[in-house]
Order: sequence, then C-alpha cells, then structure tokens
Amino acid sequence: MTATATVHQSEECLLRPGNTNCGGCGMSVGLTMLGRALAEAGDTCTLVIPACCGIVTAGAFPTTSYAVPTIATTFASSAAVASGVASIRDLNDEPGQVICWAGDGGTYDIGLATLSAAAERNENIIYICYDNEIYGNTGGQRSSATPVGARTSTTPSGKTENKKDIMSIMAAHRIPYAATLSVAHPEDFAHKISTALATHGMRFLLLHSPCPTGWKSEPGDSVDLVRLAVASGLFPLYEVHDGARYRINVESDGADPAEYFHRQRRFAPEEIDLRMTRRACADRVQRLRALAERHPIDG
Repeated sequence: MTATATVHQSEECLLRPGNTNCGGCGMSVGLTMLGRALAEAGDTCTLVIPACCGIVTAGAFPTTSYAVPTIATTFASSAAVASGVASIRDLNDEPGQVICWAGDGGTYDIGLATLSAAAERNENIIYICYDNEIYGNTGGQRSSATPVGARTSTTPSGKTENKKDIMSIMAAHRIPYAATLSVAHPEDFAHKISTALATHGMRFLLLHSPCPTGWKSEPGDSVDLVRLAVASGLFPLYEVHDGARYRINVESDGADPAEYFHRQRRFAPEEIDLRMTRRACADRVQRLRALAERHPIDG
C-alpha cells in the first residue's frame, strides 16, 4: 500500500519546498521571510543572483526552486545586471522589484565595484547581502566579511584581520536606505523589507546568515546564534536613511559574546580575545547610539 500526501504550494512562495539548501541555512530562512514580506505587500520581484549558494539553490535545469524570474550572473556583476533590468522595467512602467540576492563574497569582495557604482548612481534596486561570513559555495574560504579569529579553509589558524564594515561603506554613498537584518527578529525583518519596498532608489540590506557547514555549528542552533550576535552587539540591528539619519531597532542587552563563539567550532578558544571582543561590541553599540541621538530618524 502506498501512502501519499498532498503538498499545498502557494504561488506566493518565493523559495519552493524541496530545494537543495543545507539544514539550518540562514539564507533559506531569509528567502522565506522575504517571500512573505513581498506577499504581504502585494508585490513581486525578479531575482538577480551572482555565483553563490543562492544560485545553486535554483537546482538543475529545467526545474527551479524559485517561484519568480531569476537571473544568474557572474560573481562581480549582479548589481550591474540588476541596474539594467530595473532600467527596462522603469522604461516600460512594469510592476515588481528587482532584487539582488548575493553572498558576502559577491558583495564585500568581488562584487564591490559594481555595487558601489550602482549606489553612486542611486539605481532603483534592492540589494540584499546574505552574509554567512565565508565563500560558502566554493569550499568555505575566508572573505573580508569573515570575523577575526575564524578558521576557514584558507585561514586554518584563524583570520587575523577584522571584518569589513560594509554598512559604513554603503552609508557613505548616501543611498536612500540601508539596514541590517536578522532571521532571529522576524518583526524587524518585515518592517525593514516593507520600508525598502516603499522606498525609491538604491536600497541595501545586510542579513546575518548562519551557515552550519561553514560555521561548524549545529543546524538547530542557527537562529539562537544570530540572536546572540544581536544581543551582544556583535551584529547590531539598525537602519540608516540617506546615509545620515540612524535608528537602532533592537537594543543590545549586554549579553556576553562568549557563548556565541563557544557554539561554533570555527573559533578556537585560544584565537579569541574575549576582553577585546567585549570592548569592541560596547564601542560599536555606543557609536551607533551616538549617531542615532545626533542624527535621528523622525517618527
């Protein structure tokens, strides 16, 4: 006897069930949350994805795990391709968003030139970087988003350089909207996607995206890990309008970042200076509070 069950598939589902993503993948959760926010707004999108885990998600031709038009680009060109797609959309007065969905390798590093160019031109696109802090699709090499102390396939003894501050770089372009996202804070995530959808011009969103494979963590710990990152100040949740006006969305509660490092085998205890890390977290939060007080967002 064969038992079957009906799978109810919504046309509004951005990421379809049965995709090839790993268990506990923050990118998968982020795509699901993005799809819900688009559906809530009655909006849709075209995805533009460079070489990264996100394009492998689509699966093998002729099937796809994405329920929207999706364009695969070279590592360096997603923002440039998205700019062209958005220009044609606007010329034809067509509906829908053009969304770049890119990893940190294609954002912080290889794709930074075209991202900066699109930001300087204030292209009418949404750029979302799911930041898993490594080149996840090519073996887990370090990127400039990899935090200090993290062991990767190219930094087996731990990375010696600090993580690049991509949010400050994007804010310096004076784009209309930039914000950080976490899958552990769905209400904040939905608010920021809604704000981005209602804004015209270049919008940049940075999603802290746990990767159990690269982080050497348990899949079931993914959401807890990024929640700890927010609570400790390792990854603050805030937004920036026009590169000048700041708002902290979720206040750090002063949680100790030690637990965050302890639950990931990519960090060797002897490679982490907890005293310096705690000070860096406090300084980061203090700086953002000062900016939010000096240049607040009205309303």
